[in-house]
Amino acid sequence: MSNRREFIQQTAALAGLGLPLAGLAQGATPELAKILCGFPPGGTSDAMSRRIADKLRGNYATNVVVDNKPGAGGQIAISLLKDSPADGTTMLLTPSSMLSIYPYVYKTLPYKPLEDVQPVSLACYFNHAFGVGPAVPESVKNMKDFLAWAKANPDKANYGSPGAGSMPHLIVSLINKLTGQDLKHIPYRGSAPGIQDLLGGQISGMSSPVGDYLPYIKSGKLRILAISGINRSPFVPDVPTYRQQGLPVTVREWYGVFLPGKANAQAVRRAAAYLQPALAQQDLITSMAQVGMEVQSSTPQALGDLLRSDAEDWRRLIKQIGFTPES
Repeated sequence: MSNRREFIQQTAALAGLGLPLAGLAQGATPELAKILCGFPPGGTSDAMSRRIADKLRGNYATNVVVDNKPGAGGQIAISLLKDSPADGTTMLLTPSSMLSIYPYVYKTLPYKPLEDVQPVSLACYFNHAFGVGPAVPESVKNMKDFLAWAKANPDKANYGSPGAGSMPHLIVSLINKLTGQDLKHIPYRGSAPGIQDLLGGQISGMSSPVGDYLPYIKSGKLRILAISGINRSPFVPDVPTYRQQGLPVTVREWYGVFLPGKANAQAVRRAAAYLQPALAQQDLITSMAQVGMEVQSSTPQALGDLLRSDAEDWRRLIKQIGFTPES
C-alpha cells in the first residue's frame, strides 16, 4: 500500500522500544509460550511460525511451540488469541488480510480487528502469485494465455486460494471484474491443501503466496504466471507482475505478530524486545527467503500504524470493486 515507504522509515532498532532487553527480562521466564497459526502445517504461515518459535525458545520462554488452528481463513486463531491470557505467553502470527481486509468482506467477525489484537512487530513481507499445474496445457505461459484458455474451457475455469476473503482470493476477484471472466473460486483451509490439489490436477489455478510454489518450480511440476507486487520477485525474477501483463493489480502482503488486545504495555514491550533480535538473525532471514518471504521487524507502534493505514486502503478498494462475501 501507499504508506509502506513511511512505515519503513518508522521502523526502529531495539533501543527505540525504550527499555533494554535485560530490563524486560526480570522475573521468572515462562515455562511455555505458544504462537497461534491460523493455517495448517506445511504452508508459509506455518514455516514462519516455526522459525520464530525456534528463535524464542529458551529465552522468551523455556519452550515455545506452534499451535496450528486452521479454519475460517485464519479467523479461528485470532478468536483464540482474543480469549488468551494477556501475559505474553500466547502470540499470534497472521497475514494482514485477516485484520485489514476481513472487516470489509465478512458481514460479521468473531473479533474486532483493531481492538482484540495488540501489535508487537512486523515479521515479513511477501508477494502473492498465480500458479498453474498439470490441469493446464504447457502452452499457457502467462495470464493472457490462461484467461483465454479458461474462457475456452469453462468447466475447468477455476482457481483455489488459502481462504474466502483472503488477499489471494480478492486479487483474482478483481481480475474477474476487470476482464469479465468468471473464474470459479475454490477456498481451502490454507495454502498447503490447495497446492496439493493443484499438483494433482484437481484444480486449474491457485492464487497463493509465492513461497508456496518454490519447491515445485525447478521440477516443472508447477508454473507461476504472475506476481502481485509492483516489481518482479527476487525469488522468481523471470515471472512478470500482473501490471506488466496489463492487469492493474499491485499488492504485497505482510505478516505481523500480535498479543491479545488486553495485553498490557509491559508484555508488549517484552515480546517486541525478544522478537526484534530474533528476526534480525541471518539464518532466519536466509531460511525465510527459501519460502519467498522478506523478513523485517518493527516497533509495535509502527505495526499498528501500518495496520490502520492498510485497513483504510482496503476499505476503499473493496467498495470500489463491489466485492461482497458472496462474490
